[in-house]
Amino acid sequence: MKKNLLAILSILCLVAMSACSDTDKNKKEAPKSAATKTASADLPNYRYVDIDTILSKYNLAKDYSEEMLRMQSNLENEAKRHENSIKAFANTMQNKYQNNQYTSEQAFNADQTKLQQMQTNASAAMEKMQRSNIEAATAADKVVQDSIHNFIDRYNARHHYDAILLKGATLYINPALDITEEVVEGLNAGYTKVKK
Repeated sequence: MKKNLLAILSILCLVAMSACSDTDKNKKEAPKSAATKTASADLPNYRYVDIDTILSKYNLAKDYSEEMLRMQSNLENEAKRHENSIKAFANTMQNKYQNNQYTSEQAFNADQTKLQQMQTNASAAMEKMQRSNIEAATAADKVVQDSIHNFIDRYNARHHYDAILLKGATLYINPALDITEEVVEGLNAGYTKVKK
């Protein structure tokens, strides 16, 4: 009877050990399949772009940037022209005054009024030019931003991402999710420079 009991216990132990090892295998495999399902189904499918890089490499943005620099240079040249003209007239007035060339107070007052009018005209012209530059810069920025957004919409229609983020809005993001260069290439491929 003791021999039969030992044999039965031995068989039960083997069955139990076999069952435990099958359960351990199932436990080890279950988390992997659950993790795989979680990774593919529950995590967001997103990418990001670096807008500064796009703006520095996108030909449309570069062309507008060059145009804005030209406009700024024109503004500075126009300001310098007005300044030189006003200074030259003020120096002429000073020389006439020092050399007693004003024959009357009315002649001096007329020149002084002319100088003030030159300053007023210069100020008005510069304000108008600055407003025009600001309007052009705002319009250019809108064109560039619309172009980028429209491209991103078309790009995402092909790739079906849940989100395309701006790198600057994140503290950390995996560099493998960066699609900036793809976006720049696509933007530049679709851009034809307009001759002015």
